[in-house]
Amino acid sequence: MYLGLDLGTSGVKAMLMDGEQRIVGSANGSLDVSRPHSGWSEQAPADWVRATEEAVAGLKEKFPKELAAVKGIGLSGQMHGATLLDASDTVLRPSILWNDTRSFAEAAALDADPRFRAITGNIVFPGFTAPKLAWVKKHEPEIFAKVAKVLLPKDYLRLWLAGEHISEMSDSAGTSWLDTGARKWSAELLAATDLSEDQMPSLVEGTDAAGTLRAELAQKWGMGEGVVIAGGAGDNAASACGMGTVSHGSAFVSLGTSGVLFAATDSYLPKPESAVHAFCHALPKTWHQMGVILSATDALNWHAKVSGRPAAELVGELGEELKAPTGVTFLPYLSGERTPHNDAAIRGAFIGLEHESSRAVLTQAVLEGVTFAIRDNLEALKSAGTPVERVTAIGGGSRSRYWLASIATALGVPVDIPADGDFGAAFGAARLGLIAATGADPVAVCAAPHTEATVEPVAALAGAYEEAYGRYRALYPAIKGVTG
Repeated sequence: MYLGLDLGTSGVKAMLMDGEQRIVGSANGSLDVSRPHSGWSEQAPADWVRATEEAVAGLKEKFPKELAAVKGIGLSGQMHGATLLDASDTVLRPSILWNDTRSFAEAAALDADPRFRAITGNIVFPGFTAPKLAWVKKHEPEIFAKVAKVLLPKDYLRLWLAGEHISEMSDSAGTSWLDTGARKWSAELLAATDLSEDQMPSLVEGTDAAGTLRAELAQKWGMGEGVVIAGGAGDNAASACGMGTVSHGSAFVSLGTSGVLFAATDSYLPKPESAVHAFCHALPKTWHQMGVILSATDALNWHAKVSGRPAAELVGELGEELKAPTGVTFLPYLSGERTPHNDAAIRGAFIGLEHESSRAVLTQAVLEGVTFAIRDNLEALKSAGTPVERVTAIGGGSRSRYWLASIATALGVPVDIPADGDFGAAFGAARLGLIAATGADPVAVCAAPHTEATVEPVAALAGAYEEAYGRYRALYPAIKGVTG
């Protein structure tokens, strides 16, 4: 048996998988986000431990024999979080999360140093880890002075599970301290933020063994000795392992809280000016490119909250058949945007409203706005040298065939729907646990699931969608500077 642990923003998911990669069961532990000031987003690392214990306890209650047979554990986690420890591994302050934008000024200052883009292959985004440390140094100098280790969220869980300060390439690529091509920490970039390699965890590949489960926890959970913990992956790379998006040319689109267009590559292809993320993959000698939008299903959920109707009901009002875009356009920049704009201050808008604009028209505009933001990501990936010929859809929003038809038509590529099953980050983490424990071939283990159905572009609406996308593209520069 193999256990995948996925530390998300809203909870921890624990999944049991057998040696044939059949899912035995899963359980969850809940998390909340603290927002003490505008633009801030924090969590207490102790809550990650509590939620993990809740999730594993749920598995133990239902599947005690299977949990006892676990030989490998894989970790997946929300990326970029700054978790600061002193010399005795005591947490110094709440972890600053991926969607925290307080360090926008520090990010801009670091990004102005050409070494960061040259070495990491990426813009220094406000959500990344390095600018958060620069913010702490400026605003909380007494805490910065005590920092002995900086860990990413899932790697804090590893410290609790195994007593080791270890990270891996895919997650570390989102810190702005990794030499992404060489797959190692950059002493030069760390020095630029007044840190050193001694304050970083050691690095392994996601498929490598990276510690063993502490005897105390093994006994508590009914496991044997020597349970291997894999290097693991950042959440998107872990999802890619679960979806089989590990070979050059394969891609997925994720419609979760945020939206992601992810393409695996067999070489390092940075183009930071496009705001495309060029990160290491969880598998050795593999990289990926990724466009990220900050509000995908979050935009629909916002609309549902304002409308006072469940999101599924709103989407259901649109019917089954894809409609041509109306004159109403929605910009989904509810908390700023990453790809392609790298703009933490921009905010969302409805454009083209009239008396006849019904609730269904607004819902359609919200879905199309997210769709066009993903099209922006496609264009950015193309400019960085990564064509996308088809994608697999994952995430909660992928349950809407209407939305998938919209994405297929806007991107001009088929959208594959995997067969029923949970092939997300927890499953990908369990696969990495299997590889680390057994030495199995990573590519063979990380195979793609069977495709249940394919949503093709609606050719009759291609022209209307292209025209609507042109309007969408023109609106960002029109509102920049007058929102936020």
